[in-house]
Amino acid sequence: MLKKTAGAIIGCLLASSPVYATQGLAFVHGTGSQTDAYNDYWTGDFVNSVAKGLPDASKYTVINCDFDQYMWDEQAAGCLADQLNSFISQQNITDLVLVTHSNGGNVARWILSNPTYDSRYPNIIGKVSKTIALAPSSGGTPLADAAIQGNIFESAVGWLLGYKSDAVEQQQESWMAYYNDTWLYGTSGRPTLPSTFKSVVGSDVDSAIWDSDSYCGGYQYQVGLETTQNWLDSCSDGFLNCSSQSAAGSTWFKDKDRTDGREPLSHHQSRRTCFSLDKIIRNDI
Repeated sequence: MLKKTAGAIIGCLLASSPVYATQGLAFVHGTGSQTDAYNDYWTGDFVNSVAKGLPDASKYTVINCDFDQYMWDEQAAGCLADQLNSFISQQNITDLVLVTHSNGGNVARWILSNPTYDSRYPNIIGKVSKTIALAPSSGGTPLADAAIQGNIFESAVGWLLGYKSDAVEQQQESWMAYYNDTWLYGTSGRPTLPSTFKSVVGSDVDSAIWDSDSYCGGYQYQVGLETTQNWLDSCSDGFLNCSSQSAAGSTWFKDKDRTDGREPLSHHQSRRTCFSLDKIIRNDI
């Protein structure tokens, strides 16, 4: 009788024991073909600072794919799916947080929206608990339209967009409107995404030569983005209007609402350790 009672107690304890998730973090870059995104797109300072928010700070991966392609392309979403599934398998990840930047949010959203498109997608969808989308180009950008049309923007923003790549073509506003209406989830009037997709919105660019904040991440980028901002809405990060960044999922916060000194985050600064952005994300994962 005593043995049966003890066995029952042990059984109850085992049944009620919490199942601990193994959390992982993946950094997903934006437009461009990357082979060393850790150094060439993000920075070690940013990646390692954000990763400190994990229970095990070593369980992160930095994605390297060719995001000059259309989001569904094998070299874009296919590559992302391969690298995420490899990371999930090798690290036994059961809870995956994505940190995306710019067009990387579109590639991630493609996978999250189309579980039957590719057999590699469901495992990822089942593991992703949250996407933190930094300045996502969810609604496209007028600069992509201008670059494709080959006007003066081509030389002005080539360093930022690339030259008439499929990814730039895809980020034209009318093209993204079509994709959002047909293939992608998370925008107004469309099905919701299977997990949280929340955006950090950059609203302005500071490039005053006397302002030390303008030098965070590299002053030359601020000057370039200040130039392109003249063709965008008053609320923009130099590449994307705030409306585009807020088009999918939910807006987590607009830069000045949370950053140190209420500083804006340009499109370049939204992937850098500028104004405690890294700490804000770290404390959320």
